[in-house]
Order: sequence, then structure tokens, then C-alpha cells
Amino acid sequence: MDGGTHMKRAVLYKEEELRIEECPIPEIGPGEVLIKNKISTTCGTDVKIYKRGYPLLTPPHPFGHEYSGVIQAVGRDVKGFKEGDRVAVHNTAPCNECYYCKKGLHSMCEDMLFNRGSYAEYVKVPERIVRQNMFVIDSSVSHKTASLMEPFSCAVYGIDNCPIHPGDTVAVNGAGPIGLMFARLAVLRGAKVIVSDLKENRLKLAERLGVWKAVNLSGVEDSVSFIKELTDAGRGADVVIEATGLIGIWETSVRMARKGGFVLLFGGTKGGSVLHVDATLLHYSQVTIKGVFHTTPQHVMTALELLKMGVISENDFIQNEYRLEDLEKAILEHASGDVIKNCIVYED
Repeated sequence: MDGGTHMKRAVLYKEEELRIEECPIPEIGPGEVLIKNKISTTCGTDVKIYKRGYPLLTPPHPFGHEYSGVIQAVGRDVKGFKEGDRVAVHNTAPCNECYYCKKGLHSMCEDMLFNRGSYAEYVKVPERIVRQNMFVIDSSVSHKTASLMEPFSCAVYGIDNCPIHPGDTVAVNGAGPIGLMFARLAVLRGAKVIVSDLKENRLKLAERLGVWKAVNLSGVEDSVSFIKELTDAGRGADVVIEATGLIGIWETSVRMARKGGFVLLFGGTKGGSVLHVDATLLHYSQVTIKGVFHTTPQHVMTALELLKMGVISENDFIQNEYRLEDLEKAILEHASGDVIKNCIVYED
């Protein structure tokens, strides 16, 4: 930093071109807050944006959205927060005024505010997020744990949409961070959980999280039959959760459900992907298919409470620490699947 007026941040100029630049520390308005960053965590969405861009973002743009830090400055109109507070911060907030917000569908908000640029020494938090999705944390919650609030809130929202009952069989396809979070939440609902993936390190973590079966589908030609054979009478899972974002897995997930079963399609697919579903299966087997996107303020708050309770551990989900200058290495290691997540640590 330059005399306390400048900071370093990551900017994505195009696919696979990431630069660490100096820029002025953001100035805040009356309702805004400036965060001195402590931890930023890598995310599957970051990997996708780094590798193939994002339709709603035009490069160059600030990069990253999962973080936790300490309040450096507060605007004059901010209530409930003060300089020095340790905080967990989400990266979005709905408007609460549009048709969808009034219908209770906050993740569908027509004016959703997104705050990007968490791979930076300082982050400015807009007023709407300060009011809805920023929380003071005490010393019992580490910044690493707090940085998991954003992705965990997505899994909390997704699981809340699933009709899981104690004793149900739940199949989770994909054991990345979100899939593992789904698996843990399903276990806590009393389900018999089957997790599938291609990476042994991820499957071993799934086992530690309490799942019934963690299966490696490498070399398996018919994954649908393979998973169904693990269910009672081979009828299929009561609930299937897709957490890979691959359209082929979306399609096999639908076929893994029992008659009258429920399929949650959560992993975001590549633009232009088309889901092909057997209409006869859908009709005569009365399968329910639901897509769910993002999260809501209610589920952000719930996610933080669950993190405080120790429902998941930072040690399970965050493996390696990097400096901001090594962000690209952290992202690529995440992309390889050799870790669940990495984090960027900022100097005091």
C-alpha cells in the first residue's frame, strides 16, 4: 500500500488473465462500511469465471466474493456496527421491493445487488448489504469460518427446498464444497446419504461428515444403475441433489430418483445447456424436478448460526493458505479438485 491510501486487489481482464493491481482504497458513503480483509476463500464459481467468464460480468472486473474481515471505517448513517468489529459479510442483497421479493422469492430479485472484489486488501460494503447481510462475530468464530457463510448459505437454502424426512435416502452427486455442505445438512436431517464423485480426497471428507456411502464413479459406465442398486429394493433415492453444474449429471440425477421422488438441480451449468428429460419417466413416475439458485437473507442468517454451532469445520473445507499475489495458484489448485477450498490471507 502507498502511504495508507492505496491497496492491492485482483482484477480479471479476460479468461485466464488475472492481475494483481494497486488502486485507491475505496471511499465510503453515509450508509456504507469499509472492511479490512482478513480471509478470502476460493470458490467453484471463481474457477468458472476465471476459466470461461460470466455472462453478467464484462471484463475487466474485480474478482472474488467470499471473505471476512474487520471494519476499518463506518459511514455516518450506519447503525449497529462500529470500527474494529469483526464481521461476516455476504456479497449480495435483494431489493425487498420487486414482485419476486414481495412473493418471498428473494433469490429471484429483479434488482439483486452483487458486490464483487473480495480478493483485495479492503472491500467496500454497500448500504443494502450492511443492512441485510452483514453480521458481527465474536472471537469464538474465526475469519476462516466466517468466510464460509456465503457458500454455506446456498446449501442451506437448497436443502430447505428439499422434502427430506428422517430415514430417507438422499443421493448427492458431486463432492465439491457445495455438494459436501449439502451432504452434511442432509445427514443432520436424519437421511441415509450417498455421495458420488471422482476424487478420493473429497469422498474421504464426505465419510468424515457422516454420510452412509461415499462412492467413486470413476470407470462406472452406468452411474444410474450403480446408485440405484445402493437403495432399498433398487428403487432409487427419495431425494437426489445435483451439485456439479454438468448437464450430463443433471440428466443422470433425474433418473436416480424413485417414483414420486424429488430432484434438486443446484449446480450452475454452462450457458446454452439444455436438459433432456424422458417425458414418460417424468409423467408416470411423478418425479418432481426443481432448480434452485443462490440464497436469501433468511438462509444467510441461518448459515451463520449453523457455523457458530460447528456444523461444519473450516479445517475440513479450507486446506491451503496463499498470499494475494499467489491467487492464481490458489484458484488452479481448487480447480484441480486436490483441495476443497483454499484461502488468501492478508497481512495486518
